[in-house]
Parts: sequence; structure tokens; C-alpha cells
Amino acid sequence: MLPTMVGRRLEYLRLGHAIVLGFSGGLQVLIEAVAHLDGPDGRVDVEPGDNPSDALAVVLGDVVREARTRETGELDITFESGAGLVVDADADVESWAIAGPDGSLVVCVSRGELAVWGTDRAQCDGASA
Repeated sequence: MLPTMVGRRLEYLRLGHAIVLGFSGGLQVLIEAVAHLDGPDGRVDVEPGDNPSDALAVVLGDVVREARTRETGELDITFESGAGLVVDADADVESWAIAGPDGSLVVCVSRGELAVWGTDRAQCDGASA
């Protein structure tokens, strides 16, 4: 049960020990694990840390076409440009989170399990975001 991401524009990126993707309408995605971007220059691994890659800049201003979680806990986001972002699920620690503008929170905890707080079923798309 994820807050709806489809149709939201990626408005900003914040790089560091956690990568924050800020979408229109106040939705945020926090990335704390390795992510894989399939973009115009091929596949690039993006890892939070002291020197994170700025490869995600290619999707700034892009709009989410589809977003879902995989059975194993990865977050899979496809943009209208055709670029795709997959955030891995970590076996030992939290790997990603989605904070909705309504205060809802979905966290991928260890082993790819999802913890969900405050989501409104009317604003969610089941396993899609």
C-alpha cells in the first residue's frame, strides 16, 4: 500500500548519506541503499554516501509513469522519458522510504518487508505507487 506517485514530477534531488527525491505535491522518496538508474547513458549504479553520483539529475523534471514494489521489496519507478529507477532492498537494514504529503509513510525494512503507517486506501494503488 503506497502513496500514489504516478503523475508526480521530480522537482528536486538532495544527495548525501541518504538521497532524497522530492516530487510535486510534497511526496518524498528517501533512498538509503544502492539504486540502479537505466537512463539515456545506459545503466548507472547510484549509492548514497560521502560522494554520491549525480546521475539522477537526468530525471529531474521528469514525471512518474509507473511505480510499484517488487515481491522482494525493491522500489521500481518508471518515468515518462523511459528512464527507470530500481532501489534495492537490503537484507539487514532499511533501504528506502516514501513519505506522503498526508503524513503517510512506507518503509522497506530489512529483508524487503514493508512497514506502512497512515496510508489512506483511497489514495493508494495497492502495490503500485
